[in-house]
Amino acid sequence: MPPSVPPLPSSSLTSVVEGAPSEQTVSGPGHLLRITLLMTGSCLPILGAVLIAPVLPQMHDHFANAPGVEALVPMALTIPALSLALLAPFAGVIVDRLGRKRLLVIATVLYAILGTAPLWLDSLGAIVASRALVGVAEAAIMTCCTTLIGDYYSGRQRDRYLALQTMCASISATAFFALGGAAGSAGWRTPFWAYAVSLLLAPAMAAFLPKPRPAARTNEPSPAAPEPAKRPFPWRPLAGTCALTVFGAILFYTVQVEMAFLLDDMGVTEPGKIGLAIAASSVATVIGAGVFTKTGRSPAAWLPTVFALCALGFAVIWLAPNPVVLTIGAVINCFGGGIMLPSLLTLAMSKLEYADRGRGTGLWTGSFFIGQFICPLVVLALTSAVGSLAGAMGVLAVAGSIGAVGLGLSARRHRPVSAPEPIEHMAR
Repeated sequence: MPPSVPPLPSSSLTSVVEGAPSEQTVSGPGHLLRITLLMTGSCLPILGAVLIAPVLPQMHDHFANAPGVEALVPMALTIPALSLALLAPFAGVIVDRLGRKRLLVIATVLYAILGTAPLWLDSLGAIVASRALVGVAEAAIMTCCTTLIGDYYSGRQRDRYLALQTMCASISATAFFALGGAAGSAGWRTPFWAYAVSLLLAPAMAAFLPKPRPAARTNEPSPAAPEPAKRPFPWRPLAGTCALTVFGAILFYTVQVEMAFLLDDMGVTEPGKIGLAIAASSVATVIGAGVFTKTGRSPAAWLPTVFALCALGFAVIWLAPNPVVLTIGAVINCFGGGIMLPSLLTLAMSKLEYADRGRGTGLWTGSFFIGQFICPLVVLALTSAVGSLAGAMGVLAVAGSIGAVGLGLSARRHRPVSAPEPIEHMAR
């Protein structure tokens, strides 16, 4: 059993909350392996979201005579995200009670079993049910990986690794699209073999991920010292961050979901050109996450800027006269989104102590995936209201601008409170 990881000191948590994260760097021979396992685990839900997308037409042809095939085949792709969105908050509660590492290992094994189930199933309904259960495992995996990053690391190092999650997700999504397409040439069932890789990942997690311990257990108070009052769960501040996350996820995923349709409306129908435009926006997301890690700027300070960037991207798309300008707008939007996602996650983490971190992370994860799931529904409603997809982008540009102004005013109002305290005071 690997040794427990030293907990985050209270001063470190304070500094994150106050906007000046301390630099308590974790290093050592096991550090690289640990972060690699967590980043790899964080990519598994992305695998479930995109891997089978290229083989959906083949699935449709195979089950052409099945009742409800028109709805069930697309649902096989999207239902894991819905399960993840609905169950991540409950997974967070289990994380805090059962333990992060134990639940992560169990969920990773179940992910392999459930993910490969369509290799053996002949009923479309049973396949969709297995995909829903994959989403349950994904909820536990994502919540555990993010919670463990918060347990193992502090300060700007934690911020960098939370941003690295966004970068890994964007890169892996592109890679999994390619993998699914290549494997699909051998048959629609073939891509499901990729889920078996988690059977290799689970033993490595069990062997090499240390068991975190709460800060309260490292420095036991003396018998004469009074016990510290239990800190209530930060419902109100976390609720605001989660609501903002739902809105941010809609702004971020709209371009990724609707890009092909926007280009098609402009007469661009060649898959190669559409893929190139989507790849450019994906690269912008990675660059945005990299900018977040390099600047050391606090999440609260970033948010007005990134919402403004997303709004600007929507405005450019709305008014774009040709596909090139439209792609530039998509790049601007996704660059802002690449900064936005780690900013929101870091902001949520800053409100959580060890005992609440699993539940809080689960709530944030659920909020993020709810935004992802309802994004197409929101765009559909806006398109119906204004009469065109481009017009819907204009409405989102206005919404993002309002969000940016509101966040800017809020940041200005709370600036004196969020200023970092002197080091001498935090050390006491």
